[in-house]
Amino acid sequence: MDLNSLKQFLVVARLEHLSRAADELRIAQPSLSRTIARLESELGTPLFDRGGRLRLNEAGKLFRGYVERSLGELEAGRRAVAEATSEGVRTVRLASETFLTLTGPLAAYKRAHPSIEIELHWSPAEDMARRLRAQDVDLCVASQPIDAGGLEQVQLLDDAVGVATPLDHPLAGHASVSIDELADQPFITARKGHWQRRLLDRLFAARGLTPKIVCEGDEPSAIADLIGAGLGIGLVPAFARRTATRAPLAWIAVDSPDCRRTITLYWGADSHLSTAARLMRTTITGWNWSTAEPRENRG
Repeated sequence: MDLNSLKQFLVVARLEHLSRAADELRIAQPSLSRTIARLESELGTPLFDRGGRLRLNEAGKLFRGYVERSLGELEAGRRAVAEATSEGVRTVRLASETFLTLTGPLAAYKRAHPSIEIELHWSPAEDMARRLRAQDVDLCVASQPIDAGGLEQVQLLDDAVGVATPLDHPLAGHASVSIDELADQPFITARKGHWQRRLLDRLFAARGLTPKIVCEGDEPSAIADLIGAGLGIGLVPAFARRTATRAPLAWIAVDSPDCRRTITLYWGADSHLSTAARLMRTTITGWNWSTAEPRENRG
């Protein structure tokens, strides 16, 4: 049960698709299939259900947790030795669903520690616990709660989310609006996995509705510009109202207590954080989140 086989198993478990996993790993699919078969033989049980589509079964999910923790500990050990025997780990790895709200603390960190490299990784919230357990990132900033054990957390900002519309939109003069009133409106939103899309889907599903999405993009920062161009409406956090935006928009409160974004910093409870990562944690948690820098204009 070598390390390479375990790393390959984690990719297959994440994608639940052999050919896509083989492409990501840049190996031949038959070779990957043999690796998974050998692991299952050594464990004495299948790790995947193969009825139609590859699915990680309960044994596979159990095994995945142990593999993630084991490989994470090895990576933590490598970084701890590097920090103890040289000038230290000079890189901090931060994953987030959006970096626009983090430009202020990131800039402050870089000014204070110019020799430390910052690696930024976009990640949906549902992948963050796995990445922290595997210790392929040091810290995660999520815009929605992560329901997983073994994590420490600090809430950074609890933010109301409203609907942004063009200034000439019929709803623009309203003080608040209900989800039912938004049922037939064209929405501009981010792709699946991003917090804005998850919140939009959740709000509508709670009322047995499906949002009418006319634009699903990979650039959340462009949502305000597209709304301002009159192409639709969209969810925008109140944080964005405290800063200047290029697009002239109306912001309307949503009549639902669930229409909020909670930004939280997470790290592994048992992880060895390098000095660089601890400094980053201190910078982020010590930031004044009640104000905003000029460039944090559409978090």
